[in-house]
Amino acid sequence: MNHIKKLRMFFSIAWRISPSYILLLILDTLLSSFQIFANVILPKFLVDELTGARYIDRLIFYGSLIVFSNVFFSFLTNTTKKYMDVKKIYMQEKFSQAMSEKIMNVEFNYLENPYYLDLKERAVFASNNQGALQNMIHYVAALLKNIITLAGLLTIMFTLSWVLVSLLIVTIVISILIYKSFVSYQMKFFQEVIPVNRRYGYYVGFAYDEKIQKDIRLYDMNKMMTDKVAYYNDEINTWFTSYYKKQGAYLGSIGIVNDLQSALAYGYVGLRVISNRFGQRISIGSFTMYVAAAINFATTTMELGRYLIGLFQMLGYLEPFMEFMSLPDEEDLEGKLAFTGDIESIEFRDVSFKYPGSENLVLEDISFSINKGEKISIVGLNGAGKTTMIKLICRLYRPTSGTILINGRDIFDYDHKSYMDKIAAVFQDYKLFAFSIDENITCNELNSNPNRTMEMIKEVGLKEKIDELPDGISSLYGKAYDEKGIQMSGGESQKVAIARALYKDASLIILDEPTSALDPLAEAEIYEHFNSLVGDKTAIYISHRMSSSVFCDKILVIDNGEISDYDTHRNLLNNKDSLYTQLFTSQAVNYELG
Repeated sequence: MNHIKKLRMFFSIAWRISPSYILLLILDTLLSSFQIFANVILPKFLVDELTGARYIDRLIFYGSLIVFSNVFFSFLTNTTKKYMDVKKIYMQEKFSQAMSEKIMNVEFNYLENPYYLDLKERAVFASNNQGALQNMIHYVAALLKNIITLAGLLTIMFTLSWVLVSLLIVTIVISILIYKSFVSYQMKFFQEVIPVNRRYGYYVGFAYDEKIQKDIRLYDMNKMMTDKVAYYNDEINTWFTSYYKKQGAYLGSIGIVNDLQSALAYGYVGLRVISNRFGQRISIGSFTMYVAAAINFATTTMELGRYLIGLFQMLGYLEPFMEFMSLPDEEDLEGKLAFTGDIESIEFRDVSFKYPGSENLVLEDISFSINKGEKISIVGLNGAGKTTMIKLICRLYRPTSGTILINGRDIFDYDHKSYMDKIAAVFQDYKLFAFSIDENITCNELNSNPNRTMEMIKEVGLKEKIDELPDGISSLYGKAYDEKGIQMSGGESQKVAIARALYKDASLIILDEPTSALDPLAEAEIYEHFNSLVGDKTAIYISHRMSSSVFCDKILVIDNGEISDYDTHRNLLNNKDSLYTQLFTSQAVNYELG
């Protein structure tokens, strides 16, 4: 992605977040430039009056005008700066929020693709650890000010001589060429250093990850972790030592060019004061103005170079952020058909699937159908493709080939929200959040039906636990943000996740091994009880253990990505050599079959 495209995207996001901030940015830029112009031009008239007629009223007028202009512009710039400082923090947080929203809105397959996972991590690292977004805003504002100021100063100096302006423009072109050379080096440098920087961030991130602290302490990994951080820190320092030496050489070259600018301006202006060889002699006041313009021109050019380097550095940091933000949202790729009514039928028609970046098919030519109200158990060995099938039904991935039909329509014909309203799933890696128990179940801050929440809690067997809590269903889950938050066992947490699925009242319920933390008998009881709670809804169960199979209408057996059997529990057991029979009989000792 080129720099122009990245800048355009940056401002597009910034404008979407806060148009007022962009307007404030432009206003602040104009005020700063106008103050410089006033301090360059107005003293000319005061000096000319002092060296000329010396009318007291004019002296007072020009002196007062200089003071008033500085007070006026200082007041306005300080006022806008106050709002800009507040807005800058707001924009930083909003950019982080935009990144979070993007993560939640892109197609799920991006979040399991190693390339995009790496991209996401680098984007978050640039935003949170390198302050790239905040610095970007600062550099863009400074560059706008410098560009407007340079244009104004060149205009002022053009009134003296187009030859001088032409020479100054030549020096600017030389500076730009030096900047361009440095930027080429810089982009190459940051592309090479990003992997090292990311590895450094990876190990530093461990220090903040509470999930691995038990392992670090138990296996005495502290030194190993700190050694890794120190090693990559030293490597980064080595890289950046070379970089800053190179940067110093470029800035030194630009400094020489700027000194040349000053020498040309001072020399020419001085000659025009003492001689008319190069044109009409100028007054002492004009000399003051042009010298001030030359001084500000040199200073502004130096600033322009410094901020240009900073801007390109931030653009290098933000490359992953911009690339990730340019990914299409899921809603841009979805269908437009509203899903009304219940799920009447589910059909896999010659479905094959392989994960992004993999050459191996996880599912191959899968075909089967499920009718409304049926209870289906999907069984198979680890890695057979059971969870992948569920992810496809949930539209987390698109089939590599073939079609998944619900109610006779391709599932991607339906708009995303109305489709997701019909499905509730509890995955093995389900998550509960630092919200109240009520919010974890309802997924809503405002629960208009607490009685229904308690009904679901009672159904999954958590009523006694919740009744013991001082705040009941309003109790906060976890202690991450509140020491009064509650901790739950693995089995209790799973029951909350199941209550959440039941509360949604979707027409398709999926349990993908959410009860793995329970013993076999407890799991069998949960599944059997859950089956009665589901009622006439369609349900799909996945479990390594066969507890969900006995009461299901059919069992779908997956073997190495292919369907080996799809029949009732009784019929499948009649085939003594089938995979299902082997799986079931090996675990039958754990169940009370009656």
